[in-house]
Amino acid sequence: MQITFLGTSSGVPTRSRNVSSVALRLPQRAELWLFDCGEGTQHQIMRSELKISQLSRIFITHMHGDHIFGLMGLLATCGLAGNVQRIDIYGPPGLNDYIQTASRYSYTHFSYPIKVHAIRPGVIYEDEDFTVSCGNLHHRITAFGYRVAEKDRAGRFDIDKAKELQIPPGRVYGQLKRGETVTLTDGRVIDGTQLCGPTEIGRKIAYCTDTIYCDGAVELAKDADVLIHEATFAHQDADMAFQRLHSTTTMAAQTALTAGAHRLIMSHFSPRYAPGNTLELKDLLKEARAIFPRTDMAFDFMIYDVPRRREVELSKVGV
Repeated sequence: MQITFLGTSSGVPTRSRNVSSVALRLPQRAELWLFDCGEGTQHQIMRSELKISQLSRIFITHMHGDHIFGLMGLLATCGLAGNVQRIDIYGPPGLNDYIQTASRYSYTHFSYPIKVHAIRPGVIYEDEDFTVSCGNLHHRITAFGYRVAEKDRAGRFDIDKAKELQIPPGRVYGQLKRGETVTLTDGRVIDGTQLCGPTEIGRKIAYCTDTIYCDGAVELAKDADVLIHEATFAHQDADMAFQRLHSTTTMAAQTALTAGAHRLIMSHFSPRYAPGNTLELKDLLKEARAIFPRTDMAFDFMIYDVPRRREVELSKVGV
């Protein structure tokens, strides 16, 4: 699971930051999922190492322009040059009307299937590897946060031990890999869990923007390997954050701390903290780390590989 930040500015783009979009690359299945699609997102994808042809799902948090204005251009490009097979789009009520209206007035015809899903809190997608759920955030309009949860997997199968036990290869290996108990033709009963290493805990990603601090974001971020959370304002501008229902750095950090998240990556920064101003982004990072030390600050084209729990534990002991 590899995260690429395609846009990290709030409201408007700057010279160094585009507006909101985050890509989740799933190399094991050659798929690309997108979270929000601000203006210029397709240009950002083209400047990255991501492949538009792998785009299969788009998740929209809410209907503000800096999160959806890039959607129609990207979808049109997918039809003309993207070679995509199908795109499922998830978002608030009204999203389908927006796409249909823009298509009609721009005379855009999609040469591939598009399915728009109007979401409500709960599980909105599930397959053999992942579950995606959404929950309500607290913003000026209806807004949702997302949680992507990779399903737990059986531990690594010890094929050498299986050979020592003279277990014949074939379909039985698959059963044992899944931790099932199997009766062999010679009458022996083999417990598959005894041939597998510790269960690999599935990774979890939470994406919360735009919102003020709320219980919904905490719930989505529980035990997340990484929480991507907006931090539009510095703590000293909390009054402005409450007025506009956006988060400060300290709200993002408190969400991560309360949820027991493993890492926080802040994004969606106001342009007011550009270099040379009284407060800069480096100051915002210090504020968040004072509450939640495992905090990073996203920048456009930043890539973050989400580690497995076992990899993290081994790194702590120097293995």
